[in-house]
Amino acid sequence: MPSSSSSPPPRSVLPAGVRSVLLRAAGLLVLGVTLTGCSGSNLVERITSPRWGVCGTLVIVLDIVALVDVIGDGARSSANKVLWSLLIIFMPILGVLLYFFLGRK
Repeated sequence: MPSSSSSPPPRSVLPAGVRSVLLRAAGLLVLGVTLTGCSGSNLVERITSPRWGVCGTLVIVLDIVALVDVIGDGARSSANKVLWSLLIIFMPILGVLLYFFLGRK
């Protein structure tokens, strides 16, 4: 006689917190590899360069969006705003990736 009990849904091997961190790390890795061709110096030097291309434009737009988001966030302390802003300005690609994946609340 067949049993009518249903089996429980399969459970993930990883806890939810670990899975979330791994997904963020994978996203950072993919974006980092994608933007590798955009390597360069800080944001000011990138903007004043006569040629920066589509990839450079994308980085600049993302940096500006991140800076507006940081400065406009009333819940952040002034020190937090300054640190995120400096990170985004002096390390445009890494700074914006870290901000969008780890710094936003």
